[in-house]
Amino acid sequence: MGQFIQRVLDLFDLAPSTIAAQFVHPRASRRIALATCDVAYAFRRAKRRTIGMVIGPDGLEVSAPRWVTVGEIEATLHEKADWIVRKLVEMQEHQRRLGEARIQWRDGVVLRYLGESLQVVLDSSVVLKKNNAQLETLGDQSAVSFVLRIGLPITASPEQIRDATQAWLMHRAKELFAERLDHFAPRLGVAWKRLSLSSASTRWGTASADGAIRLNWRLIHHKLDVIDYVVAHELSHLRVMDHSPQFWDTVKSVMPDYPARRRLLREEPLAPWG
Repeated sequence: MGQFIQRVLDLFDLAPSTIAAQFVHPRASRRIALATCDVAYAFRRAKRRTIGMVIGPDGLEVSAPRWVTVGEIEATLHEKADWIVRKLVEMQEHQRRLGEARIQWRDGVVLRYLGESLQVVLDSSVVLKKNNAQLETLGDQSAVSFVLRIGLPITASPEQIRDATQAWLMHRAKELFAERLDHFAPRLGVAWKRLSLSSASTRWGTASADGAIRLNWRLIHHKLDVIDYVVAHELSHLRVMDHSPQFWDTVKSVMPDYPARRRLLREEPLAPWG
């Protein structure tokens, strides 16, 4: 252990001016110098055949079989240094943009709805009962595409505005998802039994062999093309439960352009909800 610690310290015997960036995973147990970057990464031993690397919002995570030595792991990281650093920088920028886009819950806040802009307007008139909502579609010349009037006073707290908006969006999401499931299920020759909504941070949907479909309600922010991709994806799992070539052929049978839709889902991040 002492030799390992010394080796780690030796890696960082660099002049401060030579360190271009630091990336520290909150569960980091090891560090390494990659190019001019200080990378502290989370490490674990796992039942796998090869060394695995994942770069997420927290940073670099490395997993390796028990028989692989530390030297071999570090050699692999150095071999992949350019890719690792590039992805870490991209993820850091992605997280920065998300932070700047965090929703500020107030009268007039603008959100995405079906890929378009939706403005939330507080309305305590007698037309709307408390917490009820009413959607208005505006013309092409408007700065926003939709207005969602929420039955709340102008003095409503950010939490009240958020909760009322979320309740309407979730209700609309479940209606729309059911419509799209009914649209694609016959084309795939499958039958879905039950739909539920999720708030998962990393998964857009799941499907069970018994016909239960679970979809992330925040898909309602995306364009219908993207929603349809996730719906077709999960319904295809009712025929093929893995991600084999047969599965992707099943998706392609009803959606030939699914790769482009999947790319949109990955490349259009949503603002943090909170």
